[in-house]
Amino acid sequence: MTSSTTSGGLARFNALEEHAAYAALHEACASAAWAHRLLTRRPYATTDDLFAESDAATAGLTDTDLDEAMAGHPPIGRPKPGDPTSSREQRGMAGASEELKAEMLELNLAYQEKFGHVFLICATGRTGEQMRDAVRERIGNAPGQEREIVRTELGKINRIRLARLVEEDAPA
Repeated sequence: MTSSTTSGGLARFNALEEHAAYAALHEACASAAWAHRLLTRRPYATTDDLFAESDAATAGLTDTDLDEAMAGHPPIGRPKPGDPTSSREQRGMAGASEELKAEMLELNLAYQEKFGHVFLICATGRTGEQMRDAVRERIGNAPGQEREIVRTELGKINRIRLARLVEEDAPA
């Protein structure tokens, strides 16, 4: 969702009490630095402004901040129990075969052993096979290269989650 004027959902987000807005942002991204930066830049005139600030905040995360953000994401194929957001985002794995799920578990563990963090990908709209192929491809990356890919994927995830946050009918 993008607009040139403040939508009802964005206006509602802008009007939230600080602690409620921070909680909503922290739910979108587990980095306290990211959430704080977006919080302190309110109010946003447009969703494009919100997305631009999110992109800038994501680009500016330190390694520690990026680690904190990644720690908020469950491994692909194992969404957080009772968390509709991770279940929705990982829908592509829901109907995967047991063989594919077992392969993803092995790949997730190998990736985590190599890089020291969860395999992060914007899973929305991807099939289980596409996610498997991505981890297979990315596990061969150098750590610095992979970190930048993770930052890009986090930015995509943050935008999707922010769009849901400021939807017209979404309760904050």
